[in-house]
Amino acid sequence: MSPAAPNVRATQRSSCTSLRVATLALLAFACGAATAATPAKGGVQERMGAIDAWVHAEMARQHVPGVALGIRSHGTVIEKGYGLSNVELSTPVRADTVFQSGSLGKQFTAVIVMLEVEAGRIGLDDPLSKYFPEAPVSWRSVTVRNLLNHTSGLADYTEAKVQGKPAIDYRRDYTEEELTRLTYTLPLEFPPGSRWKYSNTGYLLLGVLIHRTSGHFYGELLQQKIFAPLGMKSARIISEEDIVANRAAGYRLVQGQLKNQEWVAPSINTTADGSLYLSVRDYLAWDAGLRAKAMLKPQSWAQVYAAAPLTDGSHYPYGFGWDVQSWHGQPWYHHSGSWQGFETFISRYLADDLTVIVLTNLGDASPVHIGDGIAHLIDPALPKAETEAE
Repeated sequence: MSPAAPNVRATQRSSCTSLRVATLALLAFACGAATAATPAKGGVQERMGAIDAWVHAEMARQHVPGVALGIRSHGTVIEKGYGLSNVELSTPVRADTVFQSGSLGKQFTAVIVMLEVEAGRIGLDDPLSKYFPEAPVSWRSVTVRNLLNHTSGLADYTEAKVQGKPAIDYRRDYTEEELTRLTYTLPLEFPPGSRWKYSNTGYLLLGVLIHRTSGHFYGELLQQKIFAPLGMKSARIISEEDIVANRAAGYRLVQGQLKNQEWVAPSINTTADGSLYLSVRDYLAWDAGLRAKAMLKPQSWAQVYAAAPLTDGSHYPYGFGWDVQSWHGQPWYHHSGSWQGFETFISRYLADDLTVIVLTNLGDASPVHIGDGIAHLIDPALPKAETEAE
């Protein structure tokens, strides 16, 4: 999705994704009385021929230049590249090829926030006015928790317009203070906590909040608290000027022609709503940390994976940087990302001990579709990827 288009850093909260989630939820409900699914006979290694065929077929159908795939299932780890990370240089995708994260980066921001909560510097139910005293009066009932689970009501700065013009100019470099003040001009679309609506504004502000409470740029804390301890060797904040080994190029289709991603100002690629470089090998190290419940206390992880409470007493199936649903009564956590010529997806079926990670370098590709198909090939009891229109 191009920087000029709306919702460029959203996680594909389109009608198609909503339909997919609704359909899978119905399937889960229908199968709720069934026993937990078991892996396909033979395991992942024996299914790799079918998985390879599926990935290649989807790459051809979707016109995706390159895909990085990570799988962890019952002790078996697969990391594999398909196609090209750079079309101009004919560079193949490998396990250490670095892709932009899109909104998968929100998972990492949420962990840093929870570390600040554990340190007593942030309270989940604190009003934002405690940390942003200069914010509009209308924000008084917005809490830190509302930012984390997208129930704040704050308009998404990537979509919003102010006086008929886009709220943000992707060609302009902003300071952190300027970006913060930009968010103050955005409307409050509904009373905080009353609804769920995806908003990148919340995570942009969480990055600023981390800086204000810790005294450190959130990217520094990511490196110190998550990337280095988990062995995520190539994970880092996006930088256009640094020499970044194995960096993939992002692409878009324009009238059927492959084009490079559109340029955005460097500061736009440093915010906490999804501005990371990671390889599939990094994501597998992240998954290992998640499985070990590293970094956070158990009660903090429980908060991360808790569905968002709404003021009417209901809950929306979104935690802190994760879609939180269930399959056969067991947790199913997943999320997708979209930004500047990259589309990404991670899906974790806890009952199946299965994680599938798909990274692509084409805007508007569907790694969700690819990932769902892979999960179904590994365990046919899992939902089959829905047929998509060309």
